[in-house]
Amino acid sequence: MTCPSESEKIVINCGGVRHETYRSTLKTLPGTRLSWLTEPDAFSNFDYDPKLDEFFFDRHPSVFSFILNYYRTGKLHCPNDVCGPLFEEELAFWGIDETDVEACCWMNYRQHRDAEEALDSFETPEPEAPDDDPALGGADGDLRRLCLQEDARRAGWWKTWQPRIWALFEDPYSSKYARVSSSGLPTCSSGRLLHVFKNSRENFV
Repeated sequence: MTCPSESEKIVINCGGVRHETYRSTLKTLPGTRLSWLTEPDAFSNFDYDPKLDEFFFDRHPSVFSFILNYYRTGKLHCPNDVCGPLFEEELAFWGIDETDVEACCWMNYRQHRDAEEALDSFETPEPEAPDDDPALGGADGDLRRLCLQEDARRAGWWKTWQPRIWALFEDPYSSKYARVSSSGLPTCSSGRLLHVFKNSRENFV
């Protein structure tokens, strides 16, 4: 096997951390930002320092290690100490498809989106006002109408969501949201879900 020549090496400074690899390695993923560094006009299109003979990118240095390793191994892993939105933003910058994330890291990568979807599903639906009752007229009628709307809103919401809320915390395999919750939602998200759950039980149980 023939080793690449010294001229095939390329230096990339990402966020102050220097990485050295081969041009042939960067060509393994055509159409991505790093593959463009191998083009003849790359020196004029990117931030290139001729004295240091390196390209500079002001991006997240530790995430870049995972990006560059994808070119080397063909496997894209997600770091455990980086939140999903940040990694998603870095993938978009480097021109890498998120669906290339390995199966072992997919749940960790998707966790923030599943948490947002779970929280959105708990949004309270707007109640319908009972305007067809002729007894609800005048100032007293307006007050009664407001009370009835509130009662209907609470009863309807609880009837719809009670089984799902309890299942979310008591049965970790009842839905994908329950699996996300049992595997460890971000602190702020799980706190909000627990707050909804506790308040619901206090109001309706």
